[in-house]
Amino acid sequence: MTPDMVIKLAEQAIYMIILLSAPMLLTALAVGLMVSVFQAMTQIQEQTLSFIPKIVAVFIALLIFGPWMLTILMDYTRDLMQQLPQIIG
Repeated sequence: MTPDMVIKLAEQAIYMIILLSAPMLLTALAVGLMVSVFQAMTQIQEQTLSFIPKIVAVFIALLIFGPWMLTILMDYTRDLMQQLPQIIG
């Protein structure tokens, strides 16, 4: 296994992590921003107020994007398994 292969595999893994986590992170960011605006408008400064809406939104995003994420992850795993003889040899 050459250093170039290691770098390529690490790059692909990091790209997969970013791609698969983006829907939940962006959803949590959007909900957190909306809750912050709501708190600023109503002057409610409760720190725990944003946790429940974020958790619910992330679970909903997981339900919506879950099949897509699973397909992407399965394709990546299939490609990785097909490249395994080249990586080992």
